[in-house]
Amino acid sequence: MLAADNLDVTDALMWSSATLGRLARVSELSGGWTSTMLALVTEDGDQAVLRLMTREPWRSHGPALTTREHEVQEMLAHTSIPAPRSLALDAEGHDCGFPAHLMSLVPGRIEAGRVDEASLDRLAHVLASIHEVAPTIDVRPYQSWAWEAKYVVPSWASDAALWQDAFALLRTNAPDHEPCFIHRDFQPRNVLWRDGQVSGVVDWVETSVGPAWLDVAHCSTNLAILHGGEAADRFAAAYVARTGREPQHYFDVMDIVGFLPPPGKEGFIEAAAERRRLEERLSTVMSRIGVHP
Repeated sequence: MLAADNLDVTDALMWSSATLGRLARVSELSGGWTSTMLALVTEDGDQAVLRLMTREPWRSHGPALTTREHEVQEMLAHTSIPAPRSLALDAEGHDCGFPAHLMSLVPGRIEAGRVDEASLDRLAHVLASIHEVAPTIDVRPYQSWAWEAKYVVPSWASDAALWQDAFALLRTNAPDHEPCFIHRDFQPRNVLWRDGQVSGVVDWVETSVGPAWLDVAHCSTNLAILHGGEAADRFAAAYVARTGREPQHYFDVMDIVGFLPPPGKEGFIEAAAERRRLEERLSTVMSRIGVHP
């Protein structure tokens, strides 16, 4: 038995080899929240990545998620966006045992610590390029990850009124925006670097049509959690300088609240310092809206 995430993936590797050829090496990639991600190398030295939707709640939505990523990657193959190329799809998991998507390996590595001016400008540039893509396939409307069930002040919060004000804001209508193609999970852990340049953008399962600033907000929130609000602001400013788009801080609030867990679930953010930086980011954007002084 070949295992990853303590699961038998033998069938999935046999399915992959039917497309790639005989496999010489298999290794598990780290950092995937939604899926088991395997790096595959054939006897001829070709490389690929296999996504297996093994983790709930994403496994239950695996057919739609893997199909979306497959279709979007096929579309992006005709653009300059440095995305993986889809090689094979087993959306229902009939052959693999789990919803599966086989794709090319994009060279590079995650460098989430890159917050110098040049690197943030390159992040802003690639995000602006994504937003310029005119979809040639049907792409779903965006979904908020800050649904009503999450409107509970976290136990670790130092300013309960701040969170209540954020929830009240999100109960109002979102501002008008011009819909565009968005990655929907654009953040440092989904960007690959090589020789100081962005070499790839991965994880296209949440791709949508929606407000450009929601992508900016999501990357900014992640930067704030990792490095503080100053890095987040410099990235957002670089994006504005690239595109001329005005900030829409409503979507910053939507993104921050989206990091809260639904009742009874564990959240992604457990470190006390990261929770503090998330709350500080919320305070910053709420003050810019003028809702919470």
